[in-house]
Amino acid sequence: MSDVKIESILHENRKFNPGANFAENAHIKSLAEYEALYAQAEADPLKFWADLAEKELHWFKKWDQVLDWQPPFAQWFVGGKLNISYNCLDRHLTTWRRNKAAIIWEGEPGDSRIITYDQLHREVCQFANVLKHLGIQKGDRVAIYMPMIPEAAIAMLACARIGAPHSVVFGGFSAEALKDRFNDAQAKAVITADGGFRKDKVIALKEQVDLALADNASPTVEKVLVVERTKEPITMVEGRDFWWHELQKQVSADCQAEEMDSEDMLFILYTSGSTGRPKGVVHTTGGYNLYTHITSKWIFDLKDTDVFWCTADIGWITGHSYIVYGPLSNGATTVMYEGVPRPSNLGCFWDVIEKYRVNIFYTAPTAIRSFIKMGEEIPNSRNLSSLRLLGTVGEPINPEAWMWYHRVIGGERCPIVDTWWQTETGGVMITPLPGAIPTKPGSATRPFPGIIADIVDLDGSPLAVNEGGYLVIKHPWPGMMRTVYNDPERFRHSYWEHIHPIDGHYLYFAGDGSRKDEDGYFWVMGRVDDVISVAGHRLGTMEIESALVSHPAVAEAAVVGCPDEIKGEEIYAFVTLEGDYAASDSLVSELKDHVVEEIGIIARPKVIQFTDALPKTRSGKIMRRHLRNIAAGKEITGDISTLEDMTVLDKLRGQEAKHH
Repeated sequence: MSDVKIESILHENRKFNPGANFAENAHIKSLAEYEALYAQAEADPLKFWADLAEKELHWFKKWDQVLDWQPPFAQWFVGGKLNISYNCLDRHLTTWRRNKAAIIWEGEPGDSRIITYDQLHREVCQFANVLKHLGIQKGDRVAIYMPMIPEAAIAMLACARIGAPHSVVFGGFSAEALKDRFNDAQAKAVITADGGFRKDKVIALKEQVDLALADNASPTVEKVLVVERTKEPITMVEGRDFWWHELQKQVSADCQAEEMDSEDMLFILYTSGSTGRPKGVVHTTGGYNLYTHITSKWIFDLKDTDVFWCTADIGWITGHSYIVYGPLSNGATTVMYEGVPRPSNLGCFWDVIEKYRVNIFYTAPTAIRSFIKMGEEIPNSRNLSSLRLLGTVGEPINPEAWMWYHRVIGGERCPIVDTWWQTETGGVMITPLPGAIPTKPGSATRPFPGIIADIVDLDGSPLAVNEGGYLVIKHPWPGMMRTVYNDPERFRHSYWEHIHPIDGHYLYFAGDGSRKDEDGYFWVMGRVDDVISVAGHRLGTMEIESALVSHPAVAEAAVVGCPDEIKGEEIYAFVTLEGDYAASDSLVSELKDHVVEEIGIIARPKVIQFTDALPKTRSGKIMRRHLRNIAAGKEITGDISTLEDMTVLDKLRGQEAKHH
């Protein structure tokens, strides 16, 4: 990685203060309170996290040591005993929350369930006993490949209850991707469903599991548990495959939570590696429980009366942390929705908000940009007055998309928490606390208390205000990943060796470029491998994309670099248009001029290619590395198993970029 400064080119001066009423009732009520909390955590991080762990969680046995840090390997709350399933369920049963809704579930075809804490506890205990009955023991890995149905959360909590680490695989992955993950994790059992509903289609999940297990391709898998969801015909293998509902009837609902060591593995979650080999991110019990709990409470300002909806899938870290573990540990009501916006129901998200009077809505910028494309009439025809807080996750949000979200969905009354974090961090790292920190469209604002973040060069030296560089974390935090499963060297190399340690202090580098403005606000500029070097100027792709999206014709944009003999690289933009606009040479010129006006001549795209869709992962992130190959005229390489629609790449390759 070469140490060239990343130039920051997007300037955003709009600022929104928390509403007085919101701030007055928030957990963290003012900027002064946030700053005092942050200073206290920075001065003594171990005391800060230990005090929270004692106050916020139930422990069977208190820890002997807060942190054992052998860079880059951390252990938190060493010797402490707890169980995250107990913290999410049992401890609420002695309070009025026993009969409160824990999960509100809405199925894509319109079926629904409301499950109280008492009912959820019962079902989790039963399923934990089913796992035991099938020979699953503490330490055995269990793969979960499910649609967005309550049984997915029940399976996770049951695994955690008996100490069997789970590895959730998103329900859109192919048999090949499943096989890789089953084998890497050495999974002993697989929990799946006959199928699921997505975009008005039935997705055949059990069929993919069968393919992944064919010819003994995943030799460690002994048992398969199947939820009946779609009632489509499937093959059941005698002695290996079992129906969930049949086994659930045969066991007791009494299952004590296993006393887990704070550092016992809770789950493995695979992220795509650009090399094509997925990385098994390992999270452990105590630190992850605390971190998801406290970030849920403070960032989303969770109250007992709230209905909280994170629109992610449980196959991703966002679903783990902010559908299941964080909200339930707080005793909140969490919404799970099986569907996604689709031609037959473009307004389904707003229907769910209206039906269940959702108060907190957490979704991705990709989704917001697709809502913009659909127009304001759809959300305007629903009653969204229950909303009091909005959030974004997954990638930096363009300022214009932020403003639309604020105005159309939030009715200009809801604070927006723009959150920066990753699978590896376990929970949100940089974010506004909604009652305390004024927001700026496009900025994730300030680090969460206890997170010591900075912008540095490759030598680890801090950079000046508004100077683009590498976003690093300078001190361990409880929610951090512990290692790459079975590959500690890959963990060290992937996250700890890019930036030179200062005085022996390791810096965690997440792969993102950022800058810090005069208010100490972080502006994440995207992955550093999404930085384009044009004639020596290093430009963040996110800022050029934001400039394009601010033009009324543009719904979404993805910008990559393409090789240029003279300048090193040139800017190549893939653009999807708003419904009423058509591609033309004059629009190309207009968009190029618009970028020059917004940013300057150095950011003028060389090529603009119009496209109906962009290649995205199933969690909604644009896969820019594939776009870079297309722009450079190269073959598509690396892992494409996370792509939602494989045909998008073929269409892009088949289109000639005429619009120079």
